Amino acid sequence: MSEILPLTRVAYQAQQAALRWSLVAAHYGLRPLLRHDRRPTERDARSLRRRLNQLFAQDLANVEAGAYPAELLFQLPVREYLWSLPELVAELPRMAWRAKRGAVRELPPDVDLGLYPDYFRRNFHWQTDGYLSARSAKLYDLGVEFLFLGTADVMRRQVLPPLTRFSREAPGPKRVLDVAAGTGRTLYQMTLAMPEHTYTGVDLSPYYIARAEELLAGRNVSLVVDNAERLPFPDASFDAISSVFLFHELPRRARRNVLAEMRRTLAPGGLLVLEDSAQLNDAPELETFLVNFGRDMNEPFFLDYLGDSMEGLAEEQGLRVERVEPSFLSKVVVARAPL
Repeated sequence: MSEILPLTRVAYQAQQAALRWSLVAAHYGLRPLLRHDRRPTERDARSLRRRLNQLFAQDLANVEAGAYPAELLFQLPVREYLWSLPELVAELPRMAWRAKRGAVRELPPDVDLGLYPDYFRRNFHWQTDGYLSARSAKLYDLGVEFLFLGTADVMRRQVLPPLTRFSREAPGPKRVLDVAAGTGRTLYQMTLAMPEHTYTGVDLSPYYIARAEELLAGRNVSLVVDNAERLPFPDASFDAISSVFLFHELPRRARRNVLAEMRRTLAPGGLLVLEDSAQLNDAPELETFLVNFGRDMNEPFFLDYLGDSMEGLAEEQGLRVERVEPSFLSKVVVARAPL
């Protein structure tokens, strides 16, 4: 247990408030992209605020429980984001124009698209180049913080407490795999909280893996470019596997393929921690926000995902679901492989 100092608590609350209100103001730049087929009611807004406050309270409680160090509360690379902000601002009208034209597959002409599955060949969130350029990788983290009002890293690190509990059950180094590692933000937080483990990250975008290599340089992390539907690892290679914000961007069959690969590479008794968007079975109060996101942000598989329970997918693979935890606009599913 580690009690948070009052000054740390105040600094954290001030940081989150400053981020939130500056990004709320900036969100007016997104208005040209958004159709908003359904307008949120005041009741919807209250539910959203309640879940946001619960996320911040949980973040502080996790530190007090020793799930991760207090330094993680202040790990946003603010200086880097400020340098990148003009590029993101310039990106907004491009996103709006792409959305207006419905240009869902406007991708770099010099990329061999044959290397990627069809569902990956699109500019998710209307971002320039999709996931297929160094520029996209550079702007991605700031863009996601922008979309989610400064809570993306906070939501990501909610996968850490299950891993911390798992580590305490059987002390010693663990082999941890992060699937769809992206730019490495989740692995970065893991290595700060649990540096004793050996980490591997896999992602389909070589550009995002290159970005992750910069962030994770000098840490005990191996990074691989490959498709999670056919993980390049032997059976039972990992003691724990995580994945953050992947499944909503996969079609139904690919979700099952990826889960089957996670199950195959997870050791007996191993831990699986999945985080992704909240779903209608556990967060009906968010329906307006979730449906609008799926319709507005070039997320073609999102509406199907909303009804395809992640915990149900885990159970289909013979995993035992231990808990499902809310995390603002997301959820965390914790499951175990049988011994």
